[in-house]
Amino acid sequence: MSFATVPDLILEPMVRAALLEDLGSYGDVTTRAVIPAETSYVAKLNAREDAVVSGMQVAALAFRLVDPTLEITTHIADGQPCKKGDVLMEISGKAASILSGERVALNYAGRLTGIATKTAGFVAETKGTKARVTCTRKTTPNMRLMEKLAVLHGGGHNHRYSLSDAILIKDNHIAAAGGVRQVLEATKQHASHMMAVEIEVDRLDQLKEVLTVGGASVVLLDNMDNDTLREAVKIVDGQIKTEASGNVKLDRIASISATGVDYISSGALTHSARTVDLGLDF
Repeated sequence: MSFATVPDLILEPMVRAALLEDLGSYGDVTTRAVIPAETSYVAKLNAREDAVVSGMQVAALAFRLVDPTLEITTHIADGQPCKKGDVLMEISGKAASILSGERVALNYAGRLTGIATKTAGFVAETKGTKARVTCTRKTTPNMRLMEKLAVLHGGGHNHRYSLSDAILIKDNHIAAAGGVRQVLEATKQHASHMMAVEIEVDRLDQLKEVLTVGGASVVLLDNMDNDTLREAVKIVDGQIKTEASGNVKLDRIASISATGVDYISSGALTHSARTVDLGLDF
C-alpha cells in the first residue's frame, strides 16, 4: 500500500528543532575538523532487522535541511516491509553534510519504524474481524504527528490528534460534572453539530444510561474483560460505535477483536514501541 505524505512544511519545524539541538551552537566540530569540505560520498541507510518502514520522509527532510544539494533516493517507502540487510535509502553528496544529519535522521527513522512495526503486529491479530486498531494521545511530546503517521504506516488507524479534534468524555469529566446524564445533556447544548462525541464507561449500567440519554456516537469500553465486552456489544446492538481500551497488549488483541467491538485503542503502540535498529553505512 502507498501512503500520501503530509507536506514537508508541516514537519519541518520539528525536524529543524531536532537538528538545532544536535548541532549545538557551533555545528559538527568533529566533521569540520577531519573531513575536507570537498569530500563526497554515497551513504546507505540500512535495516539491521526485519521491520515495517516508517520515517523515510522525515529522514530525507533532515538531510535536506542540513544540505539541500544532497541527492536522496528512497528504496523502501514508508508503510512497506523490509528485511534485515535491505537498503532503505541512499544519500549522496558532501560527506560532511551526510555526517551532520545522520543522527537526527536515524533517531527519527528508528523510532517511527518501531511504531509501524509494533502496530503491524497488533493489526495482524485482528484478521478476520471488523475491529480497527487505533493509537491514542500517549505520544512523545512534539512528535505526535510523526508517531501517528507511523501508526498509519503499520496498518493502524488514528484516534484524535488533539484535545480540539473531538469531544471525548472521560471518567474524570463524568465525576466532575455529576454523572453520565449531566455530561451528555451538557454536550447536546454546547457541542457543534460537526463535532463527534465519545464517552467512556467502565460499567454496563453506565452504558445503558448512555444509550438512554443519547448524544454520543461512540462509547469507550474501559478496562472491561472479554465477557463484559461481548455483553456490551450485545447491549449496544449497532446503535453506536464501540471502542475497547485499557491494558490492551498484543496477547489480548485477538480475543478482544473477537468480541465484536469496532475499535481497539492502545497507547502501547506509541509509548512502548521499541526503536528498530537502522544504520547509516559509508
